[in-house]
Amino acid sequence: MTITPTATTESLLDPDVIVVPGTDRPDVFGADDPLAHWLRETAPFARWVTSVCTGAFLLAHAGLLQGKRATTHWAYRAELARLGVEVVSDRVVCDGDVATAAGVSAGIDMALTLLGREAGDAVAQMTQLGIEYDPQPPHDCGSPEKAGDVLTRATRSFICTL
Repeated sequence: MTITPTATTESLLDPDVIVVPGTDRPDVFGADDPLAHWLRETAPFARWVTSVCTGAFLLAHAGLLQGKRATTHWAYRAELARLGVEVVSDRVVCDGDVATAAGVSAGIDMALTLLGREAGDAVAQMTQLGIEYDPQPPHDCGSPEKAGDVLTRATRSFICTL
């Protein structure tokens, strides 16, 4: 699948919804990053400002998580908390007009949560059914609490760059 942008940050000054995806290098962003600046400027005009996974770092650097509860991928929670964010372990956190999702699959949960808030639970439920989102993972180890220390340490050393 190819995604071709039709606007740039310079031309998009009043987005309805902002979705910041995750990255395997959340440490490359800072408060002076052009995207952080754009987020600070445009967030007041957006209905929702959201992030999935480590995209929460860019929201934090933009100052959009100050005084808010948020979540990110479990392996990066401590780093996000060091930026002054009240980090919680929930899969989806909505605090005002900011919504954050933990890992990649939690992004689907966030999308359905926001759809329910905007269009009603029936529409969100029909969408969930329509995309056949009925998680039944083959292994019950989708969180550090379920995976145990050995698997969690091995996974953290494999995926973390911070």
